[in-house]
Amino acid sequence: MKIPLVDVKAQYAPLVPRIREAFDAVLEDGRFVFGPNVAAFEEEAAAYLGTREAIGVANGTDALELVLNALEVEPGDEVICPAFTFYATAEAIARSGATPVFADIDSETLNLDPADVERKLGPRTKAIMPVHLFGRPAPLDALAGFDLPLIEDAAQAFGSPAIAGHGIASTFSFYPTKNLFGLGDGGLVAVNDPALAERIRMLRFHGSKAKTTFEFIGRNSRLDEIQAAVLRIFLGELDRWTTLRREAAERYRELGIGELCIAPEDEPGHVYHLFVCRSERRDEIRAALGEAGIGNAQYYLPPLHLQPALRYLGYSEGDLPVTERVARDNFSIPLWAGIEAEQQERVVDVVRSAVGAPAPA
Repeated sequence: MKIPLVDVKAQYAPLVPRIREAFDAVLEDGRFVFGPNVAAFEEEAAAYLGTREAIGVANGTDALELVLNALEVEPGDEVICPAFTFYATAEAIARSGATPVFADIDSETLNLDPADVERKLGPRTKAIMPVHLFGRPAPLDALAGFDLPLIEDAAQAFGSPAIAGHGIASTFSFYPTKNLFGLGDGGLVAVNDPALAERIRMLRFHGSKAKTTFEFIGRNSRLDEIQAAVLRIFLGELDRWTTLRREAAERYRELGIGELCIAPEDEPGHVYHLFVCRSERRDEIRAALGEAGIGNAQYYLPPLHLQPALRYLGYSEGDLPVTERVARDNFSIPLWAGIEAEQQERVVDVVRSAVGAPAPA
């Protein structure tokens, strides 16, 4: 039995007739940029997230950069973020001209450790960029206590009621493996401040409200009409998909995955973008999963503070001990909305065999 790490097609296959109808409607209308579906999706996404505004953009990386640009983050400023996350988090900060400052993570949640964030604060700190990693909400209440703008990198957590609206802005990616995904690329910025929203809208369109007057140095970063039409369909399915993800995560725990490795604990608002476990025997487990035809992955090794492109920041191995340990021993196992119990049983059986644990009585 071959089992992929993520089966996106299984999620959208029942919706293909509706998707084709949406495509046909866009083709018939003939507006492919800033059309009615983009405007409608922005309104529907803002209502879902509970924010005043939502601005569609080309991708999740642009979403981060546009917020930084709108906040006038610039050379000389510092932005605190984790090093155990996808490269785009720190890349966006660096591209703004600011300096990424890495804080360590909590060993249980794998999200930013507020105590280490406090240690990294300085006179040049302009903002904090927490990541809701693998769908688990970051400790926003604790981080808000530092009285600095919070830019939520929520690329992996659309659908969680515990995010969006807590920071000055929340950013999302609609890359095809995300919880809310497109059939291509796309992104979103959610904000409550109308002035900030207006500036982001202008920055995504060359710093202009129209094509005649350009007030800022912006960029071309627009969510296209076809993706917006698809996202409107998928947004209506998201709560059901989230329930299925949470049920699948609970099923893994019931099958005993936590007896074989360190498995993610549940908490309110966790939407399980991925099911990431940890073990000192990670390599043996991954090899066994691979031999059995079961998709798996490991994440963020080397972590960002040790990546070649960021060597100029001056970090060395040992600077973020929890981050480095988690990067060495993590592995993910298959999970998507609709994974079958039989598939999950097979995954756990292979992990059990790899660590030499006896079969359950």
